[in-house]
Order: sequence, then C-alpha cells, then structure tokens
Amino acid sequence: MQNIEFKAELRNMDAAREQCRLLGAERLGVLQQKDTYFRLTDGRLKRRECPHQPTEWIFYHRGDRVTPRMSNFTILTDLQARRRWGTASLREWLIVNKTRELWMLDNVRIHLDEVEGLGQYIEFEAVISKLHDVQECHMVIAHLREAFAPVLGEPLAVSYSDLLDQVVAERG
Repeated sequence: MQNIEFKAELRNMDAAREQCRLLGAERLGVLQQKDTYFRLTDGRLKRRECPHQPTEWIFYHRGDRVTPRMSNFTILTDLQARRRWGTASLREWLIVNKTRELWMLDNVRIHLDEVEGLGQYIEFEAVISKLHDVQECHMVIAHLREAFAPVLGEPLAVSYSDLLDQVVAERG
C-alpha cells in the first residue's frame, strides 16, 4: 500500500479539532497506541499494540524530509510478522507511547497525536488508490496544510522514534 504523508508539530489541539469539524471530517475515536520499533537493515518496522485490538506490524519505506512524502507500507498480523522475521532476529530499538485522536476525511486519515515525552503533533495520510492517484493525494495534503496553517508548528522530517531517540541521547 502507499500513501502521501505529512507530519508537523501541533500548536493547538482544540483548534485542530475544530478545523477537522469545519472540514467535515469524521472523528473515529481516540486510541492508546504503543509502537515498538525494531532495527532493520532495510526499511522500518514497528509493532503496534492498542487495547482491545489485534496487534499489527507495520513495515515501511519512507524518505526523511519535511515536505509531503510517499510511504510504501505493509500491515501484517502478529503471526505474519513472526513468520517473516522470526522472533530471535529482531532487535527492539525503542518504544513510543501515544494517544491518537483519529479523524477521516474521504481517503485521508488525520491524526492528532499526544506523544509521551515529545508533545503534540498532527499527521495527514492520504491513501493512494485507483480512486485517488498520487497527484490528487499531494493536492489534498497541500489543501489540508493550508487549512490547518494557524495550528501547524515545525514540519517533521523523521518519525516519532527518531525524535524520541534524539531526546534520549540528549538526556544521556
């Protein structure tokens, strides 16, 4: 699967919620997510655990840049991931805990995230499909960046795991 994604610091959670409502996005709920990241020689891998939901593994490739970017990803069940990588070969890197408020606007997932030890962030993920090509996904992300401009902080080039790794390294 593929999507176009963009992530930035979030200055005001309440204003972001109101903007979601004004755009007609549907609030799907609030999720407590625990993402355990593993080091791989190629790509990125995280195990996502969320109460009352099956564990899923997300394997992805994505460039590190602040502009909207393509992400190629595969979502696997716990069994599929263990068959693919085994259990002994994976080295746990770090854990990111977050509260994610999930909104949907057509083919776009809007994440309003409170990340433990890091702060508040917003992420747009426009899913590419036969109905929504790459160009259209880039256009909708551009529109959302404009609509949410008053609440956007600095754009992020990296994942939460990379940010948390930097914070841990700085603390010694």
